[in-house]
Amino acid sequence: MHPEDRHERAQDELGTAEVGYRPVDEGEATAANLAWWDADADDYQAEHGAFLGDADFVWCPEGLREADAGFLGDVAGKRVLEVGCGQAACARWLAGAGARAVGLDLSGGMLRHAREGNERTGTEVPLVQASAEHLPFADGAFDAACSAFGAVPFATSIATVFAEVRRVLAPGAPWVFAVTHPMRWIFPDDPGPLGLTATQPYFDRTPYVEVDEDGTATYVEYHRTLGDYVRALDGAGFRLTDLVEPEWPDGHTRVWGQWSPLRGKLFPGTAIFRCQHSERTR
Repeated sequence: MHPEDRHERAQDELGTAEVGYRPVDEGEATAANLAWWDADADDYQAEHGAFLGDADFVWCPEGLREADAGFLGDVAGKRVLEVGCGQAACARWLAGAGARAVGLDLSGGMLRHAREGNERTGTEVPLVQASAEHLPFADGAFDAACSAFGAVPFATSIATVFAEVRRVLAPGAPWVFAVTHPMRWIFPDDPGPLGLTATQPYFDRTPYVEVDEDGTATYVEYHRTLGDYVRALDGAGFRLTDLVEPEWPDGHTRVWGQWSPLRGKLFPGTAIFRCQHSERTR
């Protein structure tokens, strides 16, 4: 959950009136998040674009980069899918490293910024608008897949997302994705002292929802526990090879929504799941 990142212009445009927790089905969640990211795309890019870069692969607000981490290994010549690509900076970095990268995102507004990034850099990464729960690619079309805070937290069913990602990956291919660390769900989205007191049950999976005056969702984000992720990955046919919890770097002063030096030195803000397509029959 990142309410501090949500700009007033998008909330005003969508008529956001209240926040709370309630069940949300795929249709309502998809419509809400499509509208949200379209409305917020310009402000999001204005606030975070310089940190994310035009052709850089930043995994998380802690600033961990793929150039240093090497989670995907050597991508030269490989077909790589970025799921929930946003402005597609990661996909362009992958292309610069020799990959045949493709960026996919639900939001046309975010993909507009991706196209502008392609034009600025001269790197023409193919861009596809679609839901991560319904990937429009053939079986085994990619040699690797990744997601840096894209799509996974906003999908109604991670089992469906993981099954789709596995379907489009070649056997043995890596799937690496970063999400807000599940333990952060129990704390308010506040980078200051108020964000150090637990207020929400960790085991309550009820989605966080922002709604308009009619009660229609304008933003939806889902919570899963660490165990939920592990079981969903295993059920989809992935082998979990590592769970990375980046530490807050010394001298890193950037505040991004709920991420801050104060909170970062006490508990993790990001979970990065490193997985591999298993060749076993599901």
